[in-house]
Amino acid sequence: MAASSIHCFQSLRLSTRHRAFFPIGDYRGENVESRKNCRLVFASAKKTDKNLRLDSKVEMLLDNVKWDDKGLAVAIAQNIDTGAILMQGFVNRDALATTISSRKATFYSRSRSSLWTKGETSKNFINIHDIFLDCDCDSIIYLGKPDGPTCHTGSETCYYTSLNDYLENKQADGSKLALTTLYSLESTIFQRKAELTEIQDGKPSWTKRLLQNNKLLCSKIREEADELCRTLEDNEHSTRTASEMGDVIYHAMVLLALKDVKIEDVLDILRCRFAQSGIEEKKSRGQ
Repeated sequence: MAASSIHCFQSLRLSTRHRAFFPIGDYRGENVESRKNCRLVFASAKKTDKNLRLDSKVEMLLDNVKWDDKGLAVAIAQNIDTGAILMQGFVNRDALATTISSRKATFYSRSRSSLWTKGETSKNFINIHDIFLDCDCDSIIYLGKPDGPTCHTGSETCYYTSLNDYLENKQADGSKLALTTLYSLESTIFQRKAELTEIQDGKPSWTKRLLQNNKLLCSKIREEADELCRTLEDNEHSTRTASEMGDVIYHAMVLLALKDVKIEDVLDILRCRFAQSGIEEKKSRGQ
C-alpha cells in the first residue's frame, strides 16, 4: 500500500479518555482468516458514535501496517522527554493493539511465541504517550515515559555500547548512554560537580568555578539573559541570538546541577503544560 494512504495514521495520539477497547483473538500473521478473527472490541456494553469511529480507525491502522511474512514489525521505544532510544523489539497485530489499549509498551516474543509487556516482571513499565509509524508503515516508535531502567542489566537504556569505545577496546559502561547534545552537556556538568570532592590540581575549570560560587553563577545567568534580550531589542543577527541562548542554557544547567535537578524533569514539566493555558498554569503554582 502506498505510504500516502496512511499518512493520517503516522502519529496515533493516545488519551486516557480512549481506553475502552481491548484486543481479542490470537493473530500471528499465519493467514488471512486468523487476521479476520482478531478484532478490537469495546469493554463497555454500549458504544458511542465517537468510540465507534475510534474503533474503526484503529482497525484501519492495524490493517495498513506492513507486517512481514511472520506477521511482525519492528518497534522502538523512545523516551518522550530525553529522546533516548530505550529498546527495540518486535510486535504483531495483537501486541500493537494491546499497547494502544493499555498504554503500556507491549511486544511479541519470538522465542516464547507470546505477547509480553515491558515491566510485567520488573514493574519498570514504559507508559506510552504517542505512537508513530514510519513512511513505509513497517516500523513503529513507542514514544513514552519509562518508570525505571529499561535494560535488564539495570541500565537506563539498552544502548550503552559505543562503537568508538569498542574499537579502542574499552569496557562497555552501563552508565554511558547514547546521549544527545543537551544530555552530553548535562553529563559533563554533573561530572565536574562530582570532581569537586577530589584534590584539585591547577586552575579549576569555568564550570567548577561556577559550581563553587553561587553569586558568580547567578550574576552570569542574569547577564546572559540580558544579552539574549538585547539581540531582539537591538535587532541583532539570528546567529547572535543562538549564541546567547547557548550561554543561557549552559549557565542555567549548571544551576540545575547544583540543585540536583535533571533537564528531563524540566522537560517533563513543559510537556505537561502543553494543553494548559499560561494563565491557568501560573495560578496553579500558588496552590
